[in-house]
Amino acid sequence: MALSIEQVTDALKNVNHPSGNTDIVSLKMVQNISIGEDKINFMLVFSKPNDPFASSIKKACIKVLESVFEKKYSIIINEQFAAKNESSEFASLEKVKNIVLITSGKGGVGKSTVSVNLAIAVAHTGAKVALLDADVYGPSIPIMFGAEDFQPGLITENGKEMIVPLEKFGIKLQSVGFFIKPGEALIWRGPMATNALKQIIAQTAWGELDYLFIDSPPGTGDIHLTLVQEMPITGAIIVSTPQNLALADAIKAINMFKSENINVPVLGIVENMAWFTPAELPENKYFIFGKDGSTNLAKKLNISVLGQIPIVQSICENGDNGKPTAINPFTIEGKAFTVVAENVIAEIEKRNASLPPTKKVKISHQ
Repeated sequence: MALSIEQVTDALKNVNHPSGNTDIVSLKMVQNISIGEDKINFMLVFSKPNDPFASSIKKACIKVLESVFEKKYSIIINEQFAAKNESSEFASLEKVKNIVLITSGKGGVGKSTVSVNLAIAVAHTGAKVALLDADVYGPSIPIMFGAEDFQPGLITENGKEMIVPLEKFGIKLQSVGFFIKPGEALIWRGPMATNALKQIIAQTAWGELDYLFIDSPPGTGDIHLTLVQEMPITGAIIVSTPQNLALADAIKAINMFKSENINVPVLGIVENMAWFTPAELPENKYFIFGKDGSTNLAKKLNISVLGQIPIVQSICENGDNGKPTAINPFTIEGKAFTVVAENVIAEIEKRNASLPPTKKVKISHQ
């Protein structure tokens, strides 16, 4: 009487996976059984890239089959292992739809102010938003949220200890500043800073998000390369003032993202400190740093102007007092950030409709 697949399957039910009491057939590890005149051929499918029990399970299968069928058949077992998941380190980001990097060519242009108010303004649309303060050497966002004394809590997710981000003004917030004392200087070399940032990102319980905005350091350094190499960035936003000095550095930041090696879409430029408007003369505009510098640059480089933010004393005061301007969208300043938020959302939707998802950047050094 010919040997049947059912008989082979029943025999293999006697082999349990060493990590538990479940047999390999119930675990659906046995597949593609075929039987010849003197051969039993099947595949063992392992759910891990490197299952440490692969060899012992294979030997147990041979032993059981030779015992049941009295060594009448030669046993041929093929093995298939799950592919390595490159993003497993950042599994906490799996439910994040869009990751947006906010940066500037130079410091002092109000990048963090724009990041904070943009994130809050986008949250006002009903979106699920988080903000990551990745400015490792100068984390200012805790001050702008009035959260210098915040101490993150811990929870356990899937057997891993995770950091609970601060939730305030409708967004989730994480910052390296939460893990150092106020006023303490971080004296870290590049690898130490990037490793600390990677750990914070990976261990934060972000949950489900429509947008994760990242306030990155100014310039084009290690942190930027780490971010584009470790996660798929949807797009980048450049913050600049209208003056030529700031614009010259903004061009460097834009060219970095547009370079062949990086190739991260530039969503547009936000012109901060576009003009000065005194509180007693709200209709007046004084172009202290020049007029329409970012607008002209955007036209030249064929990128969008996402908005212009005036110099208003209350924007600075609100940031210092931990109550960002965008929490009140009905003021003149609040409306300016609302416009930026609307334009950013539109650019992200346009980008996602016309381009494939951004892949993590692979940079080789020769």
